[in-house]
Amino acid sequence: MKFSALVDRIQGESVAAWSIHAQAREAQQRGEDVIVLSIGDPELETPAPVLNRAIETLRAGDIRYTPAAGRYALRAAIGEQHRRRSGQEVDAENVIFLSGAQNALFAASMCIAGPGDEVLALQPLYPSYPATIRASGAHLVRVPCTAGFRPDLGKLEAAITARSRALFFATPNNPSGVILSEEDMKVIGELARRYSLWIVADEVYAGLAPEGRVPGLACRLPEQVVTVSSLSKSHSLPGLRAGWMVGPKALVKHAEALSMCMLFGLPGFIQEAALTALQGPNAPELRVRELCTVRRGTLLQGLAGARGLRCCVPDAGMFALIDVGGTGLSGYDFMRGLFNAERVSVLDGGAFGEELRGFVRLCFATDEATLSEAMLRIRRFAQTLGRPS
Repeated sequence: MKFSALVDRIQGESVAAWSIHAQAREAQQRGEDVIVLSIGDPELETPAPVLNRAIETLRAGDIRYTPAAGRYALRAAIGEQHRRRSGQEVDAENVIFLSGAQNALFAASMCIAGPGDEVLALQPLYPSYPATIRASGAHLVRVPCTAGFRPDLGKLEAAITARSRALFFATPNNPSGVILSEEDMKVIGELARRYSLWIVADEVYAGLAPEGRVPGLACRLPEQVVTVSSLSKSHSLPGLRAGWMVGPKALVKHAEALSMCMLFGLPGFIQEAALTALQGPNAPELRVRELCTVRRGTLLQGLAGARGLRCCVPDAGMFALIDVGGTGLSGYDFMRGLFNAERVSVLDGGAFGEELRGFVRLCFATDEATLSEAMLRIRRFAQTLGRPS
């Protein structure tokens, strides 16, 4: 029997980078002594009111069909959070609730681009971006970053052609943790206006930025900006699969038609839990933000002076890039060697772009004892590696 070549076409070149993570998860389930730092899954308890609401509504029989775009009250609550973060006034019709931010990015791509179009994306970029964009039939154009992982705005403008349809970026960035500045946004906004580009802003980690917000373009270009976010990181609820897209009402209606074909609405008890999280106090977000700030310091101190390693300090988020070039290994080989020798899983930086072939990404949003032990193991592994000649 034959299979469609679509999956092979869209999955990209980064699949191998996740091989160690998969092995680490399997070993963890077997009870082995492994430390998993290869994924952003904060080691924090689910907020009790959120968990209780999900249980209560599920037991009450909230398992019927729901609106494809999400329940009105939830969409309104998302709109209110968006207003607080961006300053843009929106209502429920500007919001569609989807299963995780990745689905929201996929919906955005499918609704604004198609075969023959080009979609620009600022490097470094999350490994699923290429698949998300290629699924629509559009061509991904990677825009290089500077040595400090900041956007090279001159190269961005040079990459724009008559076929350019949209620009994707994440702020704070995953994996670098870089936050795009007001000046960056000013330049990007002017380019978007001049060339009639859609802007798809991935703000999944915005709640982890100082004061829980980042500079944006939603107020300046309300008919061109699509904002994607979720509760996965800000409330430590990755398994809830609660993500959304905020944008022009016409685009949201377009995405709703897509959702009708693929999701046909999400579970009511999940939506009620998400609504509880959004309407509750800001303590969960503050807790995650504080955890990341403290653990970032633990990481930087723990790897200071480690042989052949250099930590890149993120502006925000729960990840750090570690330059392993001084060990003589690529990021992929360091990832494999570290797991085989010390049972610590990190992620090959090459999955995020060619310029990160000599890096690994590490999630530091875990408990202090686990992170400290991981630092000891990483230092021990690095000490065994010879310096390049």
